[in-house]
Amino acid sequence: MLSPRTGSPRQIASAAQSHPVVCIVAVDDEFVELLDAELRPWCEVVVRHSYDDLARWTREKGISALVLDIDTVGEESFGGIAVLQEMRQVNPNFTLISVSRARSRSVEKLASDAGADAHFRTPVDVAEVRTAIVEGVRRRGEQADRERSRKQVLEASRFEDFIGASESIRRVYDAIQQIAKSNINVLIRGESGTGKELAARAIVALSNRAKKPFIRLNCAALPENLIESELFGSEKGAFTGATESRPGHIEMADGGTLFLDEIATLTLALQTKLLRVLEDHHVQRLGGRALRKIDFRLICATNEPLEEMVRTGRFREDLYYRIHVIPVHLPPLRERAGDIALLCEHLLQVHCTANGIPVKRLTAEALGALEEHSWPGNVRELENLIQRLVITTRGDEIGPGDLPARVVERSLAASEAILLPEGGTDFDGQIRQLELALLSTALRRGDGSKTAAARLLSLDVQRMKYLCRKYSL
Repeated sequence: MLSPRTGSPRQIASAAQSHPVVCIVAVDDEFVELLDAELRPWCEVVVRHSYDDLARWTREKGISALVLDIDTVGEESFGGIAVLQEMRQVNPNFTLISVSRARSRSVEKLASDAGADAHFRTPVDVAEVRTAIVEGVRRRGEQADRERSRKQVLEASRFEDFIGASESIRRVYDAIQQIAKSNINVLIRGESGTGKELAARAIVALSNRAKKPFIRLNCAALPENLIESELFGSEKGAFTGATESRPGHIEMADGGTLFLDEIATLTLALQTKLLRVLEDHHVQRLGGRALRKIDFRLICATNEPLEEMVRTGRFREDLYYRIHVIPVHLPPLRERAGDIALLCEHLLQVHCTANGIPVKRLTAEALGALEEHSWPGNVRELENLIQRLVITTRGDEIGPGDLPARVVERSLAASEAILLPEGGTDFDGQIRQLELALLSTALRRGDGSKTAAARLLSLDVQRMKYLCRKYSL
C-alpha cells in the first residue's frame, strides 16, 4: 500500500511531469526512511510495502526508477528475482535497482540477469544508491532522447512505403507527388529490386483512384498461352479448360489502376492488343464479341532498355510512346548515399518485431561494410540479408564477422575490424591459426598427400613435413 507521506495519486502524477518519481518497495523501515531522506531533494518518492500489482501500478504512475527488496515474496527466498524479471519486461526504459541481505555473489548475478541496473547488499550506503538511481535515470533519459530522435529521423525519411532521405530518392518522391493526381500513363524504370511496385502503389495511394481497384500483373510470371486470357479475360469455351466466363485484369481494373510489371516481356501480338485497348478504351474477351468500355489508369514497370528493344523491333514504337508519357526513374541502392543506414534500422525493427526478439543493432564496422557493398540486388537484396542476420546472429549486436564473405571482402573497414579488433589481438596466435588453416585445407585438397599439399602452398616437401609435425597433422 502507499505510504501516507507520499500524497494522493493525482499529486504523484502531477509531480512526475516535472520531477522523476522513484518507487521503493521494501519492508525495512529504517532503510526506507534513510533512502527517502536522501532522495527527497531530487525527486518524488513513493513507498510500497507489497509487490502486489506492482507492474500495472508503476506503469500507471509513470515511475522513473524502482528500488526493489528481492529477499522474499511470501515464504520464497529471493522470490523478488521473478518480480525483477517481470518489471524489466513491463518497462525496459526505467531504472531498476535491487537490494538484498544475501552475501552470495550468485544473487547479484541473478539480479543482473533479471534486468537490474545495479544491485546492493544491505546494509547499504544510501548515497551510493542515490548515485546509482540518478545516473540510471539520466542514462535512460538520454537513451529515450536518442530513440525519439532516431524515430523522428526515420519518420522524416518515410514516404508512403519508401524509406530514404538521399537526394536521388527524394527526386522520386517529388515526381510521384507531381503525377499522382493525373490520369496520365506512367512508366517506372529501374533495376531489379529498387522498389518499382512500391512506386506504383505510392502513385495510386496519392491519386484520385486510391479507393478504387489496384490490379497487378507480372507479365514475366505467366507463360504466353496464359498471359493473354489473364490480361483480356475469356468467355466460356474460348479454349480448352475455359469452363466459365471470367474477366481479365484490364476489366477488373475498371475505375482504378492496372499495374503491368515487366511489360517488356509481352509478345508483339499482345503489345498490339494492349495498344488497341489504350487507344479505344474498350476490351474484348477471348472468344467473345462484345466490347466492354473500360476506364483505367495504366502504370507499367521494366528494367529493360525499351529504346533498344524499339530499335531492334522487339517492342512496338507506338506502344512505347503510349506508356512512356511520364517516366519515373528509381535509382539503384548504390547511388542512394546515406539511405542504407536508414533502411537497415527500419528493416531490423520490422524483422526483429516479426520474429518476437529484441531489436538488434549494427556495429559501425558492419554498417560501413554494408555501405561499401555494391548491392546488385538493390533493396530486395538488403532486406533478404537483414532478415537472415536477424535469425542467425547471436546477441543484440551484428558485427562484421556476422556478414557474408561477399559483403566483407570488399569492405576495408570491416576487414580491418576482423583482422585487428579495437581491443587488439595475439599476433603469434593469429599466425598459428592461419598456418593451421592453410595446411589443413591444402592436405584436404591433396587427399592427405603432403607432397601434393606442399605443391599447392609452394613449399619445400621437407618444410611441409616439419609443419605437419609441428601442428600434429
